[in-house]
Amino acid sequence: MTSLKSPKVSEESKAWAAALATEVGAWPQVASRSFFGFTALYRRRTIFGLLPRTRGVRTPNSLAFKLESPVPRVRILLEQDPRVGATQVQKARWFTFELATDADLRDALYWLGQAHKAVGKLKESG
Repeated sequence: MTSLKSPKVSEESKAWAAALATEVGAWPQVASRSFFGFTALYRRRTIFGLLPRTRGVRTPNSLAFKLESPVPRVRILLEQDPRVGATQVQKARWFTFELATDADLRDALYWLGQAHKAVGKLKESG
């Protein structure tokens, strides 16, 4: 049985997460809150991402984003990106993204942007 405890993050991962939080925090309707060792990202009241603060999502350098029903084009990109992992938590589809270098920040922003956009679409249709 694997431990449910999230791994501690490195100083490098903390710096990446801080940079991502600053960028995403400037997006429309975004708020962030501390959440059990993570920084939870919300669009209005709906969570769409988790950044490592003191704990990683699955590994010391991973973050998470939520895409409940990705369109086919996005699903293909998710499947083709080796840095993306999938999980299902309480009937919501969560994906992890593994950061390894500064260059990965651009793609992390892309995935967080997809999650941010998807939450906005859910609110518009709901």
